[in-house]
Order: sequence, then C-alpha cells, then structure tokens
Amino acid sequence: MTRPTARVLALLEILQAGGLRSVRELASALDVDERTVRRYVAHLDDLGVPVESVRGRHGGIRLVPGFRMPPLMLTDEEALAVLLGLIAGRRAGLVTTSALAVESAVAKLSRVLPKALVPRLDALVRGTRFTSSSRVVVPAETESLLVLAEAARDRRPVAIEYTGSDSHRSRRIVHPYGLVAHSGRWYVTGADSASGEMRTFRVDRISDPRPSSGSFDVPPGFDPADALLSAFAAAPHRYTIALRVEGTVEDVGRLFPAGLATVHECTDRPGHVRVRVQAQRLEWVPAVLAGIDRPFVIEGPPALRPLVRALADRLAAATQEMPVVEDTRILADEVH
Repeated sequence: MTRPTARVLALLEILQAGGLRSVRELASALDVDERTVRRYVAHLDDLGVPVESVRGRHGGIRLVPGFRMPPLMLTDEEALAVLLGLIAGRRAGLVTTSALAVESAVAKLSRVLPKALVPRLDALVRGTRFTSSSRVVVPAETESLLVLAEAARDRRPVAIEYTGSDSHRSRRIVHPYGLVAHSGRWYVTGADSASGEMRTFRVDRISDPRPSSGSFDVPPGFDPADALLSAFAAAPHRYTIALRVEGTVEDVGRLFPAGLATVHECTDRPGHVRVRVQAQRLEWVPAVLAGIDRPFVIEGPPALRPLVRALADRLAAATQEMPVVEDTRILADEVH
C-alpha cells in the first residue's frame, strides 16, 4: 500500500500542474476518501506550502497563484533520466550551451537530491563511456546500473546472475572495469570468474547484483568502450567480409560505423589496409561499401560480389535520362 507521505507528495504534484481541482477529483486521483484529501491539504499547509481552498459551487483546491516550488523531489529513475538527458543532449549537440553550463545544471540538481543518491549517480555519470553510436536511454534496471557503477568506481567485485542469449542462467563474479552506453543498451566490461577472461555483459540481462569482498586493479590504458566495440567487430557470424582498401588505418576506420569493422595494415601492399566485417546476412553490405570513397577490392566472400554488381547496376540505371514524351493532345489543341 502506498505510504501517506507518498500520497501527500502526489497531491502536491497534481496541484503544481495548475488549475482548480475539486476534492472529489483529488480523492479519485489519489484513491482515498475526501476527508483524507482535506487532511493531506492540511499537511501541505503545515509544511509551508500555500494551498488555497475556494468555496462555492465551482470551488476546489489550488496552490496560491504565484507560488514557486522549491526543491525537486525525484525518484532514482527520474533523477537518472534528467542527468543522462543533459549528457546525451550535450553529446548530440542539442544542448548548445557550454560544458560549464551543463556541469552547473548537474551540480544544482545534485544539491536537491537525497544525499544517499548523489554519490551513486555521480559514480554512474563519471564512470560511463559512450560510443559514437550511443543513444542514451534510462533502463528499467536502474538499481543494477547504479550498483555496477559504484563497484566500478570502488574497484569491488560484484556477484551477478546472468542470463545468456541462449536463456541459460549462471552465477558468477565480475570485476567491473567500466560501463558503456552503446546503441540504446548498457554494457559492463570486465574480468569474468567463470571464464577467467575479459567479458562484456548486457546490463539488462544482469539480475541481483551484489558487491562482493576483495578488490581488483584495472589494466593500464584499458578503455571499456574500445573493448566493447572490438568484441562486437570480432564476434563470429555466418560471413566474414574481407576488403583491401587504399588508405591508412585511421582514415579507413572512420568510414565504418563504430564496432562494425576491424582494420589492419597490409603487410603485402604498402599504402593499403585490410578490413574485416562480420555479418549474419549480406544484403545490407553493398550499401555500406558504396560509401567507401576510395579504391578497394572485395577479397571475399564470393557471394558478396554479385550483390555489389546488382547495386551498381541499379545505381547506374537511376542516372539514365528519361526521354521527354510530348503530349500530342496539347499540340493538337494548340493547332486548332
């Protein structure tokens, strides 16, 4: 059952929306009787919130006009949504103010949040890395995200229950090196006790994370985002697309979406690099290759070549000029 304090805050939120609300309307919204609504109104008045009762046939309850509410009261999820919204807007160029203005807004928000929540959100915001294809979202598993962020900050192992892509569940200890936001999902990268290797886990597949005893060190120079993208690019799929492209590793790497390709120098062809792309299907690959603005050769697989030729034929056909057909009926009308 919802606690009375929560209902009082819910009443305040309704009144902040403005307008005059009848007691019956408020009682229905809060799922209490009208007498309880009046008691909640008296409680707000005791807290210094000026609530006005308007008598008469069309009367009701409202906040005193011109009153401005002090401090925000946000749930963990709401606070996280606001903070990540500021960060995402800044990264996407939607927030055109200076970085200092964003930091100032975050600082002001932190001052009105519960003290216990502030360091947890700070650990997440400061410890998260974002890939170039990030779409920052607030996940439903906010508590798991905050626990992992704190563990990464404090260098503490975490015991988790993980559900793999095959629906198999397992318990394991993870050393969380860092969190990464990538393409609308959250990931944690670190050492895994089950395999003894560095692994990347989807946060939405983690349940019941609990800090464990001990501590760990992060390898020097380790970048969680780079590790995630490299894992994606090297993951086994049905096809391995191999290309030889003219250019440097840095220039050619920028031609592909983050996490899609691995690029290495050609030892047998100076001035060229080799690109590897893993794919489950080939239909989408020709469109990506069409965006390569420099000479390249498809080394494999053979099944890709006819798909690229078909795209080239369609593009060539689209450039053909259509013959102009004059409307003979208009000409005939002009003659007469």
